[in-house]
Amino acid sequence: MQEQIVIVGGGAGGLELATMLGRKLGRSEQAKVTLIDRNSTHLWKPLLHEVASGALDSRMEELDYRGQSARCGFEFLLGTLESVDKDNKTIQLAAIRDDRGKEVVAARSLSYDRLILAIGSVTADFGTPGVKDHSYFLDSLRQADRFHEHLLNEFLRVNKSIGEGNATKLSLAIVGGGATGVELAAELIHSVSLLSIYGLSHLDRKHFEVCLVEAKQRLLPELPERLSKLVEKKLSSLGVEVMLNNPVIEVKENTLVLGEGEPIQADLIVWAAGVRAPDIVKDWGLETRKNNQIKVNQYLQTLSDEAIYALGDCAACPIDDERWVPPRAQSAHQMAKRLYRNIVREYQLQPPKRFVYKDRGSLVSLSRYSAVGNFMQSKSLSVPLEGTLARWAYASLYRLHQRVLHGWWKMFLLLLVDKLKRAVKPRLKLH
Repeated sequence: MQEQIVIVGGGAGGLELATMLGRKLGRSEQAKVTLIDRNSTHLWKPLLHEVASGALDSRMEELDYRGQSARCGFEFLLGTLESVDKDNKTIQLAAIRDDRGKEVVAARSLSYDRLILAIGSVTADFGTPGVKDHSYFLDSLRQADRFHEHLLNEFLRVNKSIGEGNATKLSLAIVGGGATGVELAAELIHSVSLLSIYGLSHLDRKHFEVCLVEAKQRLLPELPERLSKLVEKKLSSLGVEVMLNNPVIEVKENTLVLGEGEPIQADLIVWAAGVRAPDIVKDWGLETRKNNQIKVNQYLQTLSDEAIYALGDCAACPIDDERWVPPRAQSAHQMAKRLYRNIVREYQLQPPKRFVYKDRGSLVSLSRYSAVGNFMQSKSLSVPLEGTLARWAYASLYRLHQRVLHGWWKMFLLLLVDKLKRAVKPRLKLH
């Protein structure tokens, strides 16, 4: 009888794992591999800040789950995980409803022999009052599209006001000095610099203010301090106001209330501080950390049930007694690769191997202006990267994701297609 392998979450780790298992075990009918996601398409999450700023048209980069499943030997189900029954090895999927609330597909129950949770993460608000009501988040494509739509409306409003002779400025505040906040700030500056090409000739960088607020003493704590300072200097040269060591204690409509100093007024507020697993995880009877991440052992099995695994941002995998595997795309990729190999080893009657996280370093893109990062060759040797070389390295991360999903030849074809699209499509998405 076929083993039922169910993967919930089609992010970087979940989709890569489903693709590899489908090709190896699904096509040969050794196992039935099922991928479940609440969306019909996949977009690599590190690209969301580009969607939000208009630098990327998401429709050009989305991958259809059903098309991928047909090519790679796994089944795709559209649905949202509602509950996990460990005793009976079943999961419950919520009913699917249309935009009018009419039920399209009733709630369903699905059996599994092996359940792999790859449900990703959401931004943590740390209980700060007003965040959910007055801020934008960039955890999903829907949220990025929503912010982009409102950003375009602000572009039109301010451009018209300036054209009528008013001393109007567009102000935007970003909370969180991690990769998302830093990359979004740079992309927004670049987007505004392109507006005149497309008829919005009054709104330029002189009329656009971006404030980046970080509670800690420096930006990008995952990078060496020298590179962190370099990023801060570069952002400042682009006109971004960087405020460090000053936490936000409350968010009001168009206002950030800080721990020290005067409140910050902003037309748009983006919250990009902190990471946690979705709150619903707490209802599944699995052992978790305070940030809802599911605790796993070195084989990526949950501590509560060896038939349930977790990988990617939702997984709390220890590196040592004090450190955990960081929630990064490279972590999800490494976890998916190790879990795939371990499952295949079981089918070959070989024991699984422990997951060992290898820090390959961190890279941060500053839009078309620059990129910085470090390449980890060993625990004691870190090679800094800046400028063009860093930008190439940053772009290669996405190409490696595409290679896992499509193979080398199709990845190179997609690279060529992207180059051609850039030659004919607008440089900024304004719809």
